[in-house]
Amino acid sequence: MTDVPTTVPPPPGSDPVRDPWQAPMRQALAEAARAEETGDVPVGAVVLGPDGSVIGAGHNAREADGDPTAHAEIVAVRAAAGALGEWRLHGCTLVVTLEPCTMCAGAAVLSRLDRVVYGAADEKAGAAGSLWDVVRDRRLNHRPEVIAGVLESECARLLTDFFRSP
Repeated sequence: MTDVPTTVPPPPGSDPVRDPWQAPMRQALAEAARAEETGDVPVGAVVLGPDGSVIGAGHNAREADGDPTAHAEIVAVRAAAGALGEWRLHGCTLVVTLEPCTMCAGAAVLSRLDRVVYGAADEKAGAAGSLWDVVRDRRLNHRPEVIAGVLESECARLLTDFFRSP
């Protein structure tokens, strides 16, 4: 007697690791578009609560606010902490269009996020695997899971177009 498989294999071309993060990444892309409207580098982020709902959102606001720490990730993490009423973001996921820099990777670790999901890699300043790997550094007491490359081409194109425009 032949055993019948109990699970159905994913359809060809699907990615079971990255596909579930596409919808929240599209929300982060919408945030990135808001940054561009104010002359900031188009990076957007959302923080998902343990139930998957958006509890924080942000986009780069360094130019708009004159604040060097106003990266999309920091803005979104602050909003999420405010929504939860605490700084520990256990069970939460940061979804961001560009790989976090060292400051933002440090914030992900220190806020105890469970996961960092990003779109485009940042070969010049990325700290989630490209140039550095702050979020998975074994010397730290907390290491979020990292999922890279979600809607990577869309995220990268937004940045490329921004930097190409006069």
